[in-house]
Amino acid sequence: MTDDQVELPEWFEDSDYNLSRRFLDPIPGERTALLTADGATSYAELRALVNQVGNALRGLGVGRGDRVLLAVRDGIEYVATWYAAQRIGAITVDVYNFLTPAEHRYHVNYLEPSIVVVDGSLVTTMREAGASTMVVLDPVTPLRSGEHDFAALVDGRSTELEPSPTNADDVVMWKLTTGSTGKPKACRHAARSPWLSYLWYARDVLDLGPDDVVLPVPKLFSGWARDVVALYAMGAGASGILFPERSTPERIFELTERHRPTVLVNVPTMIKAMLAHPDASSVDLSSVRMCLSAGEQLPPELHRRWQDTFGVELLDCVGSTESFNAVICNRPGEVRVGSLGRVIPHYEATVTDDNGHPLPDGEVGVLRITGAPVAIDYWKAPEKTAQSFPERGTLRTSDLFTRDADGYFYYRGRADDLLKVSGLYVAPSEIENCLATHPDVVSAAVVGRPSADGLMATVAFVVARNGVDGDELRQFVKARLSARKCPKEFRFVDTLPETPTGKIDRNALRAVE
Repeated sequence: MTDDQVELPEWFEDSDYNLSRRFLDPIPGERTALLTADGATSYAELRALVNQVGNALRGLGVGRGDRVLLAVRDGIEYVATWYAAQRIGAITVDVYNFLTPAEHRYHVNYLEPSIVVVDGSLVTTMREAGASTMVVLDPVTPLRSGEHDFAALVDGRSTELEPSPTNADDVVMWKLTTGSTGKPKACRHAARSPWLSYLWYARDVLDLGPDDVVLPVPKLFSGWARDVVALYAMGAGASGILFPERSTPERIFELTERHRPTVLVNVPTMIKAMLAHPDASSVDLSSVRMCLSAGEQLPPELHRRWQDTFGVELLDCVGSTESFNAVICNRPGEVRVGSLGRVIPHYEATVTDDNGHPLPDGEVGVLRITGAPVAIDYWKAPEKTAQSFPERGTLRTSDLFTRDADGYFYYRGRADDLLKVSGLYVAPSEIENCLATHPDVVSAAVVGRPSADGLMATVAFVVARNGVDGDELRQFVKARLSARKCPKEFRFVDTLPETPTGKIDRNALRAVE
């Protein structure tokens, strides 16, 4: 066993792990793979397009181990290109397609892709970012040397293409962190990661099957949505719903009525927005057998309101870019509101002290994850790799948790978000959850900022309604939490800034004058 390998289950064959072959090829061709505004696309049609795109990429010199950077709107072309790169043995990397030229320049320089696949609207931005070889979907300006029209490039290509041989430890995907604590870092994942995650999470916990129809709220550039819709659902022979527009409650309600999904991939921000919509009480979500939530903390009160309003079981779970996907999740029929559920089988999740020693149930500590799908390392970041991956297959997170006697885990904030106020540590999430229970608070975020005397003070940024003021919220918090946990200042805003993945952008809040 080499340094880049981890011990795998006995039944896990160390060969033939090309993701295109594993997830797409076994599914009957007549089944529906994708649903879009243009209608249904069968697995046979998708496989044919995957092979055409793969042949086109090979024709441009892209091969085994080359990085293919995708900045593409959700659609059939995105899924086909992603699988095509996998089929020829290339490495896929996804980025948000609503970034500035400077942000894209960072990705191009850091990731060093052999080719960039982009929407037509992004060509100028990517030129400024330094991308030299591009495949462009629906060009809106004349293309230059090294830039290729997707449709013209693919048209007439063979629909036959043998998958590149791939074993369990070959690196096939790079997943980018959100950059909430600095520049985004690329987590390098081997072929075992998506396949084992699919088996352990999508099949064993979620029980995804061929009759499921999956609707994602986040866009596919986020690993959370892409994995569930374009990997797990397809591995099960299910169908995914794709739409290029930004997600809104109206769009989600419309797509639910049209396609009758059985699984909704959601995030707390959209859960709030859906509940706040004036049509929430009349929307029919009866086709949805479960709603998945991840990406940020789900306040218990929001969870209860969802259940009371829509009557759809809400499964909160937690994972990370580094762990590949979910590692702790509530199970259907076994949900505990306020918890993130129990560890997914075959992973180990341990609450530890600062020295990595396990803590008793009920005590707050750092979460450590062990499992074969954990990333190999961070690209070009040896110090960060050493901190986060103390040994192969093990991830030391910065997330604080407790575990109860029944094995349910509860999120207590991030170690790097803890604020030391009056000599004692305060978790912003605890204050935010308290504020979320106020009937006139739409959303809230708490950060620490130095006060005039240089000491740390807590500031609550609040989106509110009905004219609620800071004095009322101050009394509300003090009635429920200790006085030291009450924010020193309340600031009322129209919206809270978000990162591209929909999380609260705390760095932006700290920078507010």
